[in-house]
Amino acid sequence: MPVRIQEVKSEKEKKAFVELPFSVYKGNAYWVPPIKADELKSMSPETNPAMRFSETKFWLAYRDDKVVGRIMAIVNHRYIEKTGEKYGRFSKLEFFDDAEAFVLLMDTAISWLRGMGMEKVHGPLGYTNLDNQGLLIEGFDYLPSVASVYHLPYYQQHINDYGFEKEADWVEFRLTMGKDAIEKSNRGVTLIKKRYGFEVMRFNKTSELLPHTDAIFEVLNDAFAVLPFVVPFDKEMMEMYKEKYLKVINPRYVCMVKDKDQIVGFMIAVPSLSEAMQKANGRLFPFGFIHIMKSMRKPKVLDFFLAGVKPGYETQGAAVMMYNEIQNQMLEDGATYVETTGEFETNHKVIANWKNFDHIQHKRRRCYIKTID
Repeated sequence: MPVRIQEVKSEKEKKAFVELPFSVYKGNAYWVPPIKADELKSMSPETNPAMRFSETKFWLAYRDDKVVGRIMAIVNHRYIEKTGEKYGRFSKLEFFDDAEAFVLLMDTAISWLRGMGMEKVHGPLGYTNLDNQGLLIEGFDYLPSVASVYHLPYYQQHINDYGFEKEADWVEFRLTMGKDAIEKSNRGVTLIKKRYGFEVMRFNKTSELLPHTDAIFEVLNDAFAVLPFVVPFDKEMMEMYKEKYLKVINPRYVCMVKDKDQIVGFMIAVPSLSEAMQKANGRLFPFGFIHIMKSMRKPKVLDFFLAGVKPGYETQGAAVMMYNEIQNQMLEDGATYVETTGEFETNHKVIANWKNFDHIQHKRRRCYIKTID
């Protein structure tokens, strides 16, 4: 039977869209399932404010009435206004190793983007940089962090065969907290504090962190403004991401730096939730939440989830101070390893800092681009 493409409209079709990767990756030891309820919320403008400044379509591919693939296409008007470039996005691409299904899905998404006036298509990209970005092209035998992605090796072959080219790569590292790196960091922080008089802010309870969460997004908007694929976070989006992520953040692994009365940098690390999310298998209740809470108590692995420093402070050591604080908290708690989230391969300053540690660069993901004919 030939493949047919169906636009997602009904609740049943939305659930099928969310369920597909659970079939594609069934039995895979490295895939980390998302929470199904969160995925469904992301598909509705009532619960995802990013859809209010974007045009979005979802499609499923069927063969013999079985779902064999899915794709999402986005016209992000804020990004187009920011850049002046008519770039559409593809996202949420998942499929069995079926060339016909892949081509029909991509043809459908690109046809719609062409009709919307787009001149190029790139992805995988979500609405913002807090959504999943990129396609895994190296590191298939490593467990991803919850802030990263996992794909099967055949994905990149189909995308390459379709005529996509590399636009940008992110690289990810595993760091081991060695004695030399920690001592070097401690010495550096002493000098920075003496020179600039920065104040470090630490938190023990979520209630202590909450009053400063808006400042995190303000720093994020300033720090990431010049990066590719980024749009600023408005108030509604801030509230959505707070609701989504605060429940899995241990405030002891959040650090901020103040210059006088201004917060100029933040860093958020989270106890690795990857194995707990595998056990939860897409559901917080009745038992998924228990697995997640257990993983947060005495972690052996931390994920560097998100960090930002205001422009003008990058060269003054604010980031070094925050890394140092997180390292010392890790030592106190007996954690040994850190998984970084993706850094653009061109971000030589941050990558050079990772190389102060005993490290491996073990994962790479890619954003692809193609002119729409």
